Amino acid sequence: MPMLDALAALVPSASRTTLRQMLQNGRVRVNGEIEKNAKRELAPHDLVEITEKSLAAALPPGLAILHEDRDVIVVLKANGLLTVPTERERETTAQAYLNAYLGDRKGEERIQVVHRLDRETSGVLVFAKNAYAREQLKEQFAAHSVDRMYVAIVEGAMDPEEGTFRSWLRERKDLKMVSGPEHPEAKYAVTHYRTVRMSDRYSMLEVTLETGRKNQIRAHLSEAGHPIVGDRMYGSEVNPIDRLGLHAKLLGFRHPVTGKHLVFTAPTPPSFRKLFGKE
Repeated sequence: MPMLDALAALVPSASRTTLRQMLQNGRVRVNGEIEKNAKRELAPHDLVEITEKSLAAALPPGLAILHEDRDVIVVLKANGLLTVPTERERETTAQAYLNAYLGDRKGEERIQVVHRLDRETSGVLVFAKNAYAREQLKEQFAAHSVDRMYVAIVEGAMDPEEGTFRSWLRERKDLKMVSGPEHPEAKYAVTHYRTVRMSDRYSMLEVTLETGRKNQIRAHLSEAGHPIVGDRMYGSEVNPIDRLGLHAKLLGFRHPVTGKHLVFTAPTPPSFRKLFGKE
């Protein structure tokens, strides 16, 4: 059955124009995924849902959906936006916005946290939409089987131009992560980097993570004498792009239910490129 005919059967009082508007406004889901094609042929087992208008409200400018299905939602987070609530900030976070997007129910967190990006780091994030998906994704992060690539703007030129940092990272009382000897409270961290652009004062790096420790990239680059620009906590004294020079460019993982390998990318921010004369 064509999608439009199925909608007409579900909402017999609506005109065809109204039904097409529902589709274009993202209010129709098939098997948990937003569907906008009025000509799609539905199979007998397909589940068609129509959300309320309030659930189809646009997300704020700092958040964009890259992918959504019944188990996961992948977003592009802007710098300056918290991933999850803190004691001081409960409402303006990626998790809170997505809970509202899905139709927040009192006492229920529909968006399940899998991993985080620092407030000032932009890029790709995945959230789970149920407990099973969350645990399956967390297992992948714990096993370091998730693909993660970042773009970092650092002070100076790396020598050598590509390499690997390995250390035991431990959190100090001031919340700063530092390398030190092996310790029960320290976690082993491995960071690979490759220089992709250079100027007189700065370098653009592609950074891939073998492990995912708190502030891992920031700590390793700072300790190498090349802090990320705008990162005062880790020793940077310059801020040529008016933000932290760190962006989560790529995230790849195995879908927690289908097992399909998914990869999502986010373009390098224009301010990063302009620093090297690239638009």
